[in-house]
Amino acid sequence: MGPEVSLPIALVIGYLLGSIPFGLVLTRIAGTQDLRSIGSGNIGATNVLRTGRKGLAAATLLGDMLKGTAAVLIAGYLGGPGAAMLAALGAFLGHLFPVWLKFKGGKGVAVYIGILLGLFWPAAIVFCLIWLAMAFSFRYSSLAALVASFVTPLFLWWFGHPALASLFVVLTLLVFYAHRDNIKRLQAGTEGQIGEKG
Repeated sequence: MGPEVSLPIALVIGYLLGSIPFGLVLTRIAGTQDLRSIGSGNIGATNVLRTGRKGLAAATLLGDMLKGTAAVLIAGYLGGPGAAMLAALGAFLGHLFPVWLKFKGGKGVAVYIGILLGLFWPAAIVFCLIWLAMAFSFRYSSLAALVASFVTPLFLWWFGHPALASLFVVLTLLVFYAHRDNIKRLQAGTEGQIGEKG
């Protein structure tokens, strides 16, 4: 498969995998109320946790991570590193703007981690360590995600991966965009903390 074919296919594969709304699917199967009607209204693992179902939240986190990893690995196998990076972007956009949910998706943190696992796993460990440190210190999932995603491109650049650093600058900007309401609530002191029920 030539690069002129594999790159568009990689983007489509990434988008379709990324747009699978695991949080919404799993909570519906479990019979909980509509995830979009509680807490932040988000379809990600943090909001699933507000249902009180820790197992569902963990499954959502794992599913959202692995769809990012799968997109990268499949596209990388089919078309090489360039295709993997394009699939990563597609998966992230798919999660944030899924066609199945009228382009209203999640915040992208779990997918971000999954993409890191597929492209450069040490950066995923750094991301998670920073997230955990911030979450335990301040108990704000959004703040932890913002700080960890801000550091990630710097880490990638420092360790000699400028192309990946550039990709994650774009993904980090998208993370900040997706968290724009959280940022306002953090500034106002009204942001919900980890474990709070909506």
